[in-house]
Amino acid sequence: MEKKKPKMGGKLLATLIIFSLVGQIAWVVENMYFNVFIYEMFGASSDKISAMVAASSVVATLTTILIGALSDKLGKRKVFICVGYILWGVSILSFMLVRESIIGAIFPAVTSVSAICITITIVLDCIMTFFGSSANDACFNAWLTDSTTAENRGMAEGINAMMPLMAILVVFGGAMLLPAHEKNPSESGVISTDTYWSIIFAVIGAIVIIIGIVGFFIIKEPKQSTEDNQNYFKNIIYGFKPSVVKSSPKLYIYLLLFTVFGISIQVFMPYLIIYYQKATPLGDGYVLVMVPAIVLAAVFTAIWGRIYDKLHFNKSIVPSLGLLCVGYILLFFNYGHTALLFIGSLLMMCGYLSANAVFGAVIRDNTPENKAGMFQGLRIVGQVLIPGIVGPIIGSAVLEGAKSFTDTDGVERFIPNENIFLGALVVALVLGAMLVGAIFLIRHLEKKRTLNEGN
Repeated sequence: MEKKKPKMGGKLLATLIIFSLVGQIAWVVENMYFNVFIYEMFGASSDKISAMVAASSVVATLTTILIGALSDKLGKRKVFICVGYILWGVSILSFMLVRESIIGAIFPAVTSVSAICITITIVLDCIMTFFGSSANDACFNAWLTDSTTAENRGMAEGINAMMPLMAILVVFGGAMLLPAHEKNPSESGVISTDTYWSIIFAVIGAIVIIIGIVGFFIIKEPKQSTEDNQNYFKNIIYGFKPSVVKSSPKLYIYLLLFTVFGISIQVFMPYLIIYYQKATPLGDGYVLVMVPAIVLAAVFTAIWGRIYDKLHFNKSIVPSLGLLCVGYILLFFNYGHTALLFIGSLLMMCGYLSANAVFGAVIRDNTPENKAGMFQGLRIVGQVLIPGIVGPIIGSAVLEGAKSFTDTDGVERFIPNENIFLGALVVALVLGAMLVGAIFLIRHLEKKRTLNEGN
């Protein structure tokens, strides 16, 4: 008789959806809206946005390495997830205090209050990232690996990978409920930019805190052995040891490919919302185009996770990257047409999220048993650190000389252009070439292993 594939229980599925969605909502605010926040509030340049993304990436990496290894040593995930989510929410609330009026009163001798506000935002972003990475990147991701099997991991990763889009949908939808905002509103029905951002931070922060509390009641601590994980220092460097690389070569090949994929995404992602608002006819109405694209891409990604379970890596990653590249091309040549913006965004998102799901699943499949926490740091190096530094630098470079305008508050702001998609496409094509070589290399390694086992 054919062995039935293990199914995900209802409680596990609910925990996955709730914590993945809320975590991604918080990351949407950090990864996409903080850029808009310091752009609108303090007139940040592309260099400052790039610096914030890079600093956050470094903190996320170090945090995930240290806390992931610690959770392996202790054999505990639940407490790190729950307490981390609560403190994560508190750190989001703190951004309500980053206002020129407040900072100016604290530092009256400062000549550029906006510059100080940008610096404080970057510092607070790093603090928020520490709590978020401890809870989500290090321990929630390790918990998900521990709680799933090779037979249902594609499904779980498909759900997990669609959550960034669902989070964008939730945040965009919530933003649509808010009235228009201006720096200095002069008409009824328009709120100040300060009030607008205070509402966003208050709501998101409160939700994250509540979910952290709920976690104490619904998260089931997975059983894992800690006998081999008691040396904390060895846990930290475990994934970077040459002997470990030699014993799991496929894992490191997939991580390298995932890194280049992440660089492609980070070329345009920090500037995406600003691009839609300032460089296209969509303006603030970009939400009306993005919402249906997000819904369709989310459904596609959930289905693609099941396709990975059946077809595995090679046959599922190629179509995903193909969709991503076609999306880039349409966005680069959109010529201000709403239809092309929609189709390009849809294909880009389908490719981005489905490829993210495929990479996530194959990396989990190749992670050594009882070592999930240790390898989260390695994963974050490829997923966050290198892409978060290299990607925005490329994005800032392709925006060199971009047009600018003087806003109503007298601050000069840059306007992102379609070159961010061209830069992302070039990196994706490099990834395609690397993928071909990786497929042949992995086949060679598997044949060599089979011969060795036969002898």
